[in-house]
Amino acid sequence: MNEDSVATRFYLIKERIRKAALSCGRDPSGIKLVAVSKTVPVERIQEAIAAGATILGENYVQEARAKIESLGADSISWHFIGHLQTNKAKYAVRLFDLIHSVDSLKLAQELDKRAKGIGKVQDILIQVNLSREMTKSGIDPKETIDLIRSIAPLENVSIRGLMTIPPYFNDPERARPFFRALKELRALIVEENIPNVQMTELSMGMTGDFETAISEEATIVRIGTAIFGKRPER
Repeated sequence: MNEDSVATRFYLIKERIRKAALSCGRDPSGIKLVAVSKTVPVERIQEAIAAGATILGENYVQEARAKIESLGADSISWHFIGHLQTNKAKYAVRLFDLIHSVDSLKLAQELDKRAKGIGKVQDILIQVNLSREMTKSGIDPKETIDLIRSIAPLENVSIRGLMTIPPYFNDPERARPFFRALKELRALIVEENIPNVQMTELSMGMTGDFETAISEEATIVRIGTAIFGKRPER
């Protein structure tokens, strides 16, 4: 097997996820791997699917739509992980099983409206900007519970958990406080017992730090570069 093939890379990531889970007493089957396929050609995505990828993550609605038309959605779950503009909500609800990046009531209301129009309940995660970086999307952690209370009554969106993107560090241990803060925020939300809200998912951890995220109870990790290689500049 080609050591630099997508299949080999995928296998190695799955093995690292397994070891990371076992090392902290977790069941590896409780961790979902999202293969982040933004800017990746269809041919390389097909290699990942053949190797066992079942969840693909995309950042751009238009790009994702072309890939879904080519690859289908029967055996693949498509996740939207980028910043979603409100005017793209009508497309997003038709394309994606889970939207990781909801950070405002306005966006949630538009998703609710568009999902209702096609008879769907759209699963979403609330993106939290724990680093408070101006360049990142996400709700301020102090405002998260109020946002969730506002979204919860909407009938055609379903909150399934939280997502965050910490600052980039060369040392993954430096990302740990952000992962831990998201875990602790989830615990606070669970204590609030808000109707129609499930806190089953923590989407956190990428190529450089996913093992640390797993040790802080990540249930979804988003891996692109380690599977598909370095992406071309857009």
